[in-house]
Amino acid sequence: MYFVLEYSDLESLKKKILELVKSDEEFRLALASAIGYYELFEEIKRLRKDLNNMYLEFSRRFEEINKRFEAIEKKLLEHDKRFARLELELGALTESFYSKALWDDLREEIKARGEAVISRKRNYRIDESDIDLFIETDKTVYVIEVKVKPKHEDIGRLIAKADLVKKRYPSKRVEAILAGTMIGKEIEEYAYEKNIKVYVY
Repeated sequence: MYFVLEYSDLESLKKKILELVKSDEEFRLALASAIGYYELFEEIKRLRKDLNNMYLEFSRRFEEINKRFEAIEKKLLEHDKRFARLELELGALTESFYSKALWDDLREEIKARGEAVISRKRNYRIDESDIDLFIETDKTVYVIEVKVKPKHEDIGRLIAKADLVKKRYPSKRVEAILAGTMIGKEIEEYAYEKNIKVYVY
């Protein structure tokens, strides 16, 4: 037995089916199963669940990694502080050693020149500038910068310090000296160009 639907009845049926698809989950699943999409919907649901679980696991692991990273960062900061302290102490020790070595050499030269030493000071401060080793004789003032591995800017600073000393001691000759151990040829030549005496140890 066949039923012939009128156009208006067909339109009404389509609207009803669409309403049921939107509002009735059981009907929607039955329809999906009938046309072969049910398994696909179930696979999508499983995939969504798996993705949610993966996201939660990723978030948990990321939080653990983040906590470990923060702990490592904290340790690195502590090491940096300790290293800075050691670097400062090592720098002071190195400066002290080279200042002593330079003084031993320079003392003989000063004596040979017939000069009398008036004062010798380490870490001498003049107009907010620190001079590693300051030696004053009756004729000359020696402005000495001690650097393990000096750079161009260190020479510039030494020149500026020597200029300050010249203003403070206008009646005496001022001699700038650079002392260190890893003084490259380029730096040494640059120092000589600027009339700075270089001592390499």
